[in-house]
Amino acid sequence: MTIDIQRVLIPTIIVQQGMSVRDVFTECGKLHIHALPYSDKKGIICGRVTLKNIMKFSCLPEHMIELAHLLGNQMSCIENAEEKAREIICNPIEPYVRKLSETITSTEPLIKALAIMERNETSYIFVVDDGKYKGQITIQGIAQVMSNLENRCTS
Repeated sequence: MTIDIQRVLIPTIIVQQGMSVRDVFTECGKLHIHALPYSDKKGIICGRVTLKNIMKFSCLPEHMIELAHLLGNQMSCIENAEEKAREIICNPIEPYVRKLSETITSTEPLIKALAIMERNETSYIFVVDDGKYKGQITIQGIAQVMSNLENRCTS
């Protein structure tokens, strides 16, 4: 049995105009993924939304990123973090949409998907066949399928 894209494909929702950050957090948390595709009004996949991007632009002032190595355990500069989180999850998703990364079709070899992910320094890739979104594959998903392969490991 070979490992192909179909075997590691994770079907997800497509983020659309009008959805909130909460919608993205819910789907990503449920599926243990960190990105979702974004479609325009015509239903064409034209972007992506990542948890990292949402957190970076909503929660982290630029000076904290630059000085992260100096930060201690007491973060008095961030007051009422729970209130800030409540505000963020109600935000519309549009400001967080980023440019679409490369995609792959479901008939291409898995090794090509891995190579594209490595070239783009990411751990996921969206699978699109003839303009229709099928799902995504992740490094974690590939590792999970590999861990279930029948083989006797010898020490």
